[in-house]
Amino acid sequence: MHWRTHPALQGKLHPGQPDDLQVIVHDGGPRITSARPEAVWVTVTGQEGDVFSGKVLNVPHQLKTVRQGQAIRFVVDAGSDRAVMVTDKYLAERPRWKIVGCGKCGLGELFDAPSDLIRVTFPDLPADAQLDAFTAFCGLCGGVQTIEAAPSARAKKAWWKFW
Repeated sequence: MHWRTHPALQGKLHPGQPDDLQVIVHDGGPRITSARPEAVWVTVTGQEGDVFSGKVLNVPHQLKTVRQGQAIRFVVDAGSDRAVMVTDKYLAERPRWKIVGCGKCGLGELFDAPSDLIRVTFPDLPADAQLDAFTAFCGLCGGVQTIEAAPSARAKKAWWKFW
């Protein structure tokens, strides 16, 4: 499927530039940085499932890690219907967590990898500790998101054996 026909991008692509759309880019969420997220225009250059890649078209005003011309990856968040920049680290960790959308704006994606949030939120947590859940401030509006550990394959198997 070509990104122009992907359901998540319907109504988001610029009518005159059908490969361009606005994406929320950031230096991280409020626990990692004080820089606010920005909406920039991005030209879509590729797609792997529901993860898109693109090139930033305009200059972010105050971000330090995102630049004009930079290649980024992004997803379209189902809860807020916004395209949001993601990192490889975030994408690698995302399947291990269930992110409950922000109570204020509905954003169901994080601006930071869960391991980075845990590190800065709980600096004294032992390295081998496992969290079942924690909360984070939404990178978009400052509301609260809940992050819960997804059931492991082992737990799922045990559950099925129980029934």
